[in-house]
Amino acid sequence: MGTEVSINLGSALAGVAIPFVGSPVVVAVRQIVMLAVLLPFYRPRRALLTWRRLWPAVALGVALAVMNLSFYEAVHLLGLGIAATIEFLGPLLLALATSRRMLDVVCVFVAGAGVVLLTGLEGRIDAWGVALSLIAAAAWAAYILLTRRVALALPGLEGLTVASIVSLVLILPVALVTLPGAEFSWSTAGLLLGIGILSSAIPYALDTFILRRITARLYAIITSFGPVVAAIFGWIVLGERLGPVQLLAIVLVCAAAGTAIATQRPSPHSKWPWGQAFAVPMPSRPRTVPRAA
Repeated sequence: MGTEVSINLGSALAGVAIPFVGSPVVVAVRQIVMLAVLLPFYRPRRALLTWRRLWPAVALGVALAVMNLSFYEAVHLLGLGIAATIEFLGPLLLALATSRRMLDVVCVFVAGAGVVLLTGLEGRIDAWGVALSLIAAAAWAAYILLTRRVALALPGLEGLTVASIVSLVLILPVALVTLPGAEFSWSTAGLLLGIGILSSAIPYALDTFILRRITARLYAIITSFGPVVAAIFGWIVLGERLGPVQLLAIVLVCAAAGTAIATQRPSPHSKWPWGQAFAVPMPSRPRTVPRAA
């Protein structure tokens, strides 16, 4: 839950900064702060950087770039509460990908109904913002699977360091293009620094250690109330006002997610990669010798 509080507070602060500097600059600064924290302690060792070990970290970097850029732009267009709720469909559908239970089918329909209520009944909704939220949802699902694989393949936070470098390389050119139109000040710079610490350095580092010790399914259960946390910070920091129907929609999505994931019993020998991610138990103690990818 600490990761949810940290990342959603950072997202709310990003909602304040984006009108001044734009989403690409915010994401680029996030990754720069992340690397400034990681590189002094977790510099990747060249001997371990074979492509067999490295490709999951590279893929994770791509997922981070897509997830952060699309989500922040969605926050700008839709508001934090709505964008975070739609984005949560990613880990929810990932958790249910191999299920055959009627309860899970019902939960999917309930979550879908919640999203329809969220986007279709109270006021006009930005279609591009919804599309970006769905892209962020898919990227978040990929992030969960890849973070777990990277955590097992590379020691410490070396995999996350590589992923952060890849993400920055992808985002930086876009940020430089939008930089001339940005409005910088000392307060904006401090805000960007806080966003980087709250939204990247703290939660991603925690996720890497957490996903080394628990299954991705349990991680998804813990994060099932993320949309509620996002709506609270959207209200406190951004002054967002959600109507009764939208609040009901967020509750429906969280309830469907919590019910479906908490009652799921996946097979430990699923042939699908996402099934394996939710079924394979994590080691009870961190390994001192890197494990082959």
